[in-house]
Amino acid sequence: MSVEHERSGPEKVAAEAARLWLLARGRGIDQRRFLQLLSVGGAATVLAACTGPGGRRATPAASEAGDAKAWFKDTAPFVVHDDGKSLEARLEHMEGLITPNHLFFVRNNSVSLDVDVANWWLSVTGDAVANPLELTYDDIRNLPRRTLVSYLECAGNQRAMFGLVQGRAAAGTQWQTGGVSNGEWGGVALGEVLRLAGITERAVSVLLIGLDSDSPEGGFRRVLPVEKALHPDTLLAYALNGGALPKDHGFPLRALVPGWVGSSSVKWLGRIEVSAERLWTRNTTTSYVLIGDDYPPEGEALGQVVTTQVIKSALALPWPAELRAGLHRLRGYAHSPAGQVRKVEWSLDSGQTWRDATVRGPQVQYSWAVFELEWDAQPGEYTVMTRATDAAGNTQPPEIPFNEKGYLFNQPLPHPVRVR
Repeated sequence: MSVEHERSGPEKVAAEAARLWLLARGRGIDQRRFLQLLSVGGAATVLAACTGPGGRRATPAASEAGDAKAWFKDTAPFVVHDDGKSLEARLEHMEGLITPNHLFFVRNNSVSLDVDVANWWLSVTGDAVANPLELTYDDIRNLPRRTLVSYLECAGNQRAMFGLVQGRAAAGTQWQTGGVSNGEWGGVALGEVLRLAGITERAVSVLLIGLDSDSPEGGFRRVLPVEKALHPDTLLAYALNGGALPKDHGFPLRALVPGWVGSSSVKWLGRIEVSAERLWTRNTTTSYVLIGDDYPPEGEALGQVVTTQVIKSALALPWPAELRAGLHRLRGYAHSPAGQVRKVEWSLDSGQTWRDATVRGPQVQYSWAVFELEWDAQPGEYTVMTRATDAAGNTQPPEIPFNEKGYLFNQPLPHPVRVR
């Protein structure tokens, strides 16, 4: 399989010149000096100037990235988990399709970083790139921009339901329904940057590494297979909902891998390593792995590596909820990595009978869907369940096998509601 971008002769020359200019500018070489070097000795002279004394820099450590604190956003709208690293969104606070930044959930593996963008750069190296790169923030923003709408969800969202519903608690932060949000992301395709670095047909793995050195492995890291890394919708994102990426969400740059679990979308990105071999890290061997009797080991992992998300739905109500008697229009959110949500159903009798909810538009790109149901609620204790079906025919299963770390729970949720 060849992953090199096919270009004509003139296009290849122009692409190479653009790549060299990005590299030179990242080393502090101005345009006039760049053109002089190019005219005197071509690409070899430019590269020599870039990698001479003081030219090649090491990737900055987290301590060089700026001061750190637990959170930069107001935590009042969230469920603040005891791990000190997780802000769970309250779906009942959300009203539209897009989650406002101040309500967007946060899952960290360290404290949030305050990165000085003037001293930040992204390095792209490895044995499967021909032209290693270092790109500044301006370099990244000057590349062709892509914008897309996508939900982002923690792999452990709804983990608490293993204990609440199945009676067998899983290890980890006990997320209920708010480890997910939906946003409009702006950035550059990761594949564009990899092609600038001269990714070769030998490439197998693309390792993303964050600057959060307090995280396991000295910087949170996740491996993408090359096919996923080169997908045009796999982004290096620097914008969220029309503004700069907030600090709690990875400023100045993070990955955004639509439809995959949130751990794939590494924040405070500092390094990318492209390898000709399949790479394994903590986050594909012991963490973000389905471990249990129903999940045989995969490669070096203790179980099955978690990659894509699963279809889910949830009501935008507190857990448990309390309502006054009368007619209610209840809202909820449903999403699937396989495409649009075609149908959402709801039940008051533990799933014995189902009735259709109304799925509201628009559903664009990788967005979640908003659904509504009308209920003339009479006094009493109820369990309201919802289940979603996507355009590919996937439906939430009545039960899923237990896994030790509580990933990918997607049974229909028995939402307790008291009507008075």
